[in-house]
Amino acid sequence: MGSDSDWRVMSAASEALTEFGIPHEVEVVSAHRTPEKLHRYGTEARERGLKVIIAG
Repeated sequence: MGSDSDWRVMSAASEALTEFGIPHEVEVVSAHRTPEKLHRYGTEARERGLKVIIAG
């Protein structure tokens, strides 16, 4: 998510993943305010075991 205000929309995805027992993480990373953090997040995703990134 780019900001906390996106949680209102993205929470449904998190709830669905939880219902299906799929481990996931939720992170706010702004491409505009913190591009380095976003790059690091994507680069390190596989190391954390992530296979899919849902961006909203």
